Amino acid sequence: MADTTSDATSNRSTTPVSDTFRDFISGGWADRPESVPAPREVAPFAAARRARISALHPGERLVVPAGPAKVRSNDTDYVYRAHSAFSHLTGWGSDAVPGSVLVLEPTADGHDATLYFLPTAGRDSDEFYANAAIGEFWTGPRPSLAHVAADLGVATRPLGELDAILDAADAATRIVRDADRELTDRIDGRRLLDADPAAADADVDADPDLQLARDLSELRLVKDAYEIAQMRAAVAATKRGFDDIVADRDAARTHERGERVVEGTFNRRARMDGNTVGYETIAASGPHACILHWIRNDGPVRDGDLILVDAGVELDSLYTADITRTLPVNGRFTEVQRRVYEAVREAADAAFAIVRPGIRFREIHATAMQVIAARTAEWGFLPVSAEESLQEGAQYHRRYMVHGTSHHLGIDVHDCAAARRDLYLDGVLEPGMVFTIEPGLYFQPDDLTVPEEFRGIGVRIEDDILVTEDGAENLSIAIPRTADDVEAWLAGS
Repeated sequence: MADTTSDATSNRSTTPVSDTFRDFISGGWADRPESVPAPREVAPFAAARRARISALHPGERLVVPAGPAKVRSNDTDYVYRAHSAFSHLTGWGSDAVPGSVLVLEPTADGHDATLYFLPTAGRDSDEFYANAAIGEFWTGPRPSLAHVAADLGVATRPLGELDAILDAADAATRIVRDADRELTDRIDGRRLLDADPAAADADVDADPDLQLARDLSELRLVKDAYEIAQMRAAVAATKRGFDDIVADRDAARTHERGERVVEGTFNRRARMDGNTVGYETIAASGPHACILHWIRNDGPVRDGDLILVDAGVELDSLYTADITRTLPVNGRFTEVQRRVYEAVREAADAAFAIVRPGIRFREIHATAMQVIAARTAEWGFLPVSAEESLQEGAQYHRRYMVHGTSHHLGIDVHDCAAARRDLYLDGVLEPGMVFTIEPGLYFQPDDLTVPEEFRGIGVRIEDDILVTEDGAENLSIAIPRTADDVEAWLAGS
C-alpha cells in the first residue's frame, strides 16, 4: 500500500525533489473545467437541522468538526468517516474531506453557517505529487470551495482561515469535543482565559460542550423525511446482503473459517450497494451465538448448528440498518432450536404490537421481557414463577438475555446516545422515530441451569422499526423471520 504520511516515510522516501522535476510535473496538464452542481437532496434538510440547533444556542459560536483521518498502523489510515454530528448538520457523507469543520457564528437573529475545508490544490504545488497524506496523486482530487458551496448549500472558506475563528474562541464558544482532539485542545486553551472555576463541573447542565452534544443527539430522535428514506434504502440493501448469505452458505459450510465467508459475503454487498458496513458484522455460528458481540468470526459453520448474523449496510449518507437473523445452517430447525427461536419471535412480536405514538420507549423492553420470563419459567429454567422473576429485585430470566431490547437507529447504529434519559429510555414515542426491536435467548454451552439440549443455542431476531402517525412499520419485514418462512427461504436458495 502507498505511503499516507510524509513523516512516517521520510526514511524511505524516493520522491524527486529537484527543480527540474518540479517544473516538469507542474505543466502539461489538460484543463479541467469546473461544473457547479445543483444542491444535493439532503441540503434543505441539513439547513433545517442547523436552524434547529441554532435556536437552542443563541449567542454561542458552535464548532462541529468532521475530525481527522485516524491512523490504523504507522502510515496507513482507517477508511475515513466524518463525525456523525458533522454529517448530520452538513449532509456531507462518505465523500467528506477529512479535517473539515462547520462553524455556526452567532448573529443578531441566529447563526451564519460556514464550512471550512481544505480545497483542491493546484498542480503547480508540491502537495500535488509529494504529499502522500493529501496530495492528488495519492488520494485523488478534492472539490473546490464553489463546488461544495453549491452541492451542500452552505458557505465555504479555506481551512487555513479557521485559525482566526479558533483564536477568537471564548467562553461563548462550544465544540463537539470527541470529534477532533487537537481543535478541542486549542479551544480549551483559549477558553481558559474566560474560565469560571465554579463552572468546571462534569455535569451536563454545567458543561456547555456536553449540552451541545446532548442537543445534537436529541436533534436526531425524530427523523425527517430524508432520513426515513435513507433508512428504507439501508434496510433494502441489507436485505440483499442477507439474501447473498443464504445463497452462498454452501461456501461457508465447507470452509474451516466459514463465519468469515459469511462476513465477507455480506461486506461485499455493503461495499457494492453502500459505503461500508454500519458496524462490524457478527457472524456467530454454534455456541459463538451466545457471545453477544462476537466479531472475530473465525469459527466453522456446521450442519446442525444455528448461525446468528447481525449486520447492516451503511449508505454513502452514513445512515445504517441494523438487522439480525438466526438461521439453521442445514436449512431445518431442530425441535429445541425451533422452540427457542419461536419464543424469541413471540417476544419481538409482542413488543412490536404495542408500538405507537404516546407510549414510553421503555415499555417495549418490558413487554418483550414478559414473554422471555414466561417461556423460561415454562421450561423450568427459573427458580421462581415468571411473575416473581419480573419483579425488580429478581430478574432471574435476564440470565438468558442480559441486553436491552431496543435502541435508536440512524446515522449511528446506536443513535442519539447522548440524549437525556427522560427523552430516550423514559421518552414518549413520536412519529418519525426509528429504533430496533431485538430480543434474544442465549444458553451458554456450560450453563448447568438448562438441559443439555439447550446449551450452546443462541437466538436473536432484530428488526428496524419506524413509528408512524397511528402505529408502527417494520422496515425489515421483507427479510423472513418466522421459523417456517426462514426454512422456506433457505430451501429456495
